[in-house]
Amino acid sequence: MEIYNMEKRKNIGWIDVLRILACFLVIFSHCCDPFTAQFDTNRSSFLTAVFSGSLVRSSVPLFVMMTGVLLFPLRMDMKEFYIKRIGRIIIPLIFWSILLPILFFVYLNYIHPATQNMAIAGDHTWSGTGMKLYTFIFNFNFDTTPLWYLYMLVGLYFIMPILNSWLERAKKQEIRLFLWFWGISLVVPYLKMLAPLLGYTGNYGNMGLFGVCDWNPYGTFYYVSGFVGYIILAYYLVKYPLTWSWKRTLGITIPMFVGGYLITSLGFLLTQKYFPGNYANLEIVWYFAGINVFMMTFPVFVIIQKLKIRSSRLLSCIASLTFGIYLCHFIFVQIAYDVWKSSLPAILQIIGMACSVFVISGLIVWGLKNYSYTRRLVS
Repeated sequence: MEIYNMEKRKNIGWIDVLRILACFLVIFSHCCDPFTAQFDTNRSSFLTAVFSGSLVRSSVPLFVMMTGVLLFPLRMDMKEFYIKRIGRIIIPLIFWSILLPILFFVYLNYIHPATQNMAIAGDHTWSGTGMKLYTFIFNFNFDTTPLWYLYMLVGLYFIMPILNSWLERAKKQEIRLFLWFWGISLVVPYLKMLAPLLGYTGNYGNMGLFGVCDWNPYGTFYYVSGFVGYIILAYYLVKYPLTWSWKRTLGITIPMFVGGYLITSLGFLLTQKYFPGNYANLEIVWYFAGINVFMMTFPVFVIIQKLKIRSSRLLSCIASLTFGIYLCHFIFVQIAYDVWKSSLPAILQIIGMACSVFVISGLIVWGLKNYSYTRRLVS
């Protein structure tokens, strides 16, 4: 199959739909977080958030797969690619790393100070906010939580020209072999949880597996794990699209998705019950690069790819806003939580929050994209 170039692929209907869906699912996931954090203080809301949030864990992997679809194969040299792609990220990263803490500070101290009495993470004093304005060079903070993705994305960009050289020469079977190794890496987090039950006590106190220890974080599967597998999987599925009938497609993908969802949601609840206070283990169940999340991501991608979705100006317009929406939406999640907080069932609050945040963020990004001076901040 001929691989579409990047400019053409931007206007393919199913890709636009997938970008919009992935963006909305990210927002929906973040709208679940305030309710998930309630744990035993409001068990009903907690359970609603767990089962709702578990349903949308494919959000970030779908975003990553879009990177593989839109950028492979690369049609520029390594230096040009770095300047163009990483340069596109650095300016928004700096801008939103500074603006978001300021917006949180203003909102939590002057607009809705009652929120400060709740379990809001981070230091929102003058000094705490001031520190965030420069420590982002090391990492994201609570106010800029979604920006972790940009740090990771730069890492993917570093390796993509090298992967591209291999992919253009690799045979179908060779790419599949890599994906099998990557698939094994998706199970490793669960082996780390299981190993202590089988008597493993760690290496000098470090519970890492397969060569990981205090002086070496790079174990056996380090170089074939993480998000890199998703971009290669996306490349593979576009270059070698599945020829399954709809009957076979749904017969495989629906049970696969349900199985992944049950592992994610019930696994989260069981981990919270039997490992109380162990938030690291809770995160393992929700790992984006875990086998259960892959089991939900693959079906969504395959089904939407198979749909005959016609491109339209509206779809393309909304899809073009998704990167900016992702960058700016987090402050509006906090505001929406305060606005929607009521006696309504938690699921209605979450849906209302997600829809309003998506629309408001989209309108702001649309406005910023209309001016040359602000366009680079959101695209």
